[in-house]
Amino acid sequence: MVKKLFDKDKFWHVNYAHRGLHDIKNGIPENSLAAFRAAVDAGYGAELDVQLSKDGQVVVFHDDSLNRICGIEGKVVDYDYEDLKKMSLAGTEEMIPLFTEVLSVLEKGTGPLIVELKTGGRNKELCQKTLDILKTYKGVFCIESFNPFIVNWFKKNAPEIFRGQLAEKPGGYKGILPRFVAHLLSYCKLTFLNKPDFIAYEICKRPKRIFKLREKGIMLIAWTSRTPKVDEAENDAIIFENYRPELTY
Repeated sequence: MVKKLFDKDKFWHVNYAHRGLHDIKNGIPENSLAAFRAAVDAGYGAELDVQLSKDGQVVVFHDDSLNRICGIEGKVVDYDYEDLKKMSLAGTEEMIPLFTEVLSVLEKGTGPLIVELKTGGRNKELCQKTLDILKTYKGVFCIESFNPFIVNWFKKNAPEIFRGQLAEKPGGYKGILPRFVAHLLSYCKLTFLNKPDFIAYEICKRPKRIFKLREKGIMLIAWTSRTPKVDEAENDAIIFENYRPELTY
C-alpha cells in the first residue's frame, strides 16, 4: 500500500472555489490571479485547470480555445507564453497566469487545491511538468482529469499523490466521443485501471455505479454547484461558483 502524501481528511467536506473565487461583475475573471487571491482571502479551497503553451509552459486556463475568455482566435497551445501573458482575461487587467504564479498565491492560504489536467496532444509532457511543479508546492493538493489515462499516469509515476477521475452524464460527451467510449467514461468503468481516490462527478442524476464506488471508499466530489441547494449528504466535497457557501460542511 502506497502512503499518500496527504490524508483523505484534508479534502473531506471542503468547498472548492471553481477556477478561483471569480466575480466578473467586480472585475475578477475565472482562473486569474485575482480569483485565487480572493479564494485565499475567503479561506476556501480552490480548483483550477492547467494546460501547455506552444513553448511548453504550464499555464492556468480552462478552454482549449482562447475565444470565450480572451476574444482571440486559436488555441492556447498555438501560442508561446510570451504572447499568452499579454492576453486580457474577459477584458480586465488580469492576464493568463503561469501555474507557478498561481501556486505562489495559493501557498499563502490554508485551503486544499484541486488541479485539473486538460487533455491535449502532449499529455505526458503536461503530466511530468505539472508533477515537477507540484513537488515544490508546500500546500495541500490533489490532481484530477477527465482523461483516465492522465489519472493512470499519476498512479504509475506518483502514486503518493491523491488523484481523481472527472466524469459527467453520457450526454456531456455527445458529439465529442463515440457512444461506447462515452459510456465507459460516464460510468467510470476504467477505475480498475487508474484506481482513483475520488470521483468528481457532475451534479445530475448519477449512475448507481458511482454510489457503489463511494461505498467502497472512493470520495465523491460534486461539480459545479451554483446554488446552496446541492445535496451535501450525497457528496463528500463540493466545487462551487457564483455564491459563497460555508467554508466546510
